[in-house]
Amino acid sequence: MKKALVAYFSASGTTAKAAKALAQAAGAELYEIRPAVPYTRADLNWMDKNSRSSVEMGDKSSRPALADMDAPVADHDVIFLGFPVWWYVAPTIINTFLEGYDFTGKTIVLFATSGGSGLGKSAAGLKASAPGAKILDGRMLNGRLSEAELKAWVEGLKL
Repeated sequence: MKKALVAYFSASGTTAKAAKALAQAAGAELYEIRPAVPYTRADLNWMDKNSRSSVEMGDKSSRPALADMDAPVADHDVIFLGFPVWWYVAPTIINTFLEGYDFTGKTIVLFATSGGSGLGKSAAGLKASAPGAKILDGRMLNGRLSEAELKAWVEGLKL
C-alpha cells in the first residue's frame, strides 16, 4: 500500500479507539482532527435542537474551526478519514478539514462509528470539499475489531 495517514475526528473517544486500531493495523501515521473549541456533553446533545452539534448539522455551510492545520496530508497518498456519524452524514468539521488541505490525486477512504446508522450519504456530502480526490465509502468500525480483521480490510482495498 502507498503511504497512509489515518486522520480522525472523535467527539467522545469512540472514533479515536477505532482510528488508533486502524493506524496500528495499517502501519499508518495517526492524526487527530481537533476543533478549536472542544465539544462539551451539552454541545453533543442531539435531542436539543439548539445544541452546538444540532445547529452545525442544520446548516450545511457550517465550518467549525480547527485547533491546528498541522496534518501531514502532503506526505501521504492514502488518507483514512474517520468520524462519528451525525445525522446520517459526516460532521461538518470534516468538511472544514478537507477544505483546509489539497487532496488532489489522493485517495480518501472513509470509516466511521455510530450507535445505530451506517455511513449514509457521507461520501456524497464530502466530495465537493475535496476536489481532485477519490473518496471511497469505507466501512463502519464499531465495536472491537481485531488487528487481523482490520489488516484484511485494508489489504482488500488494494490501494
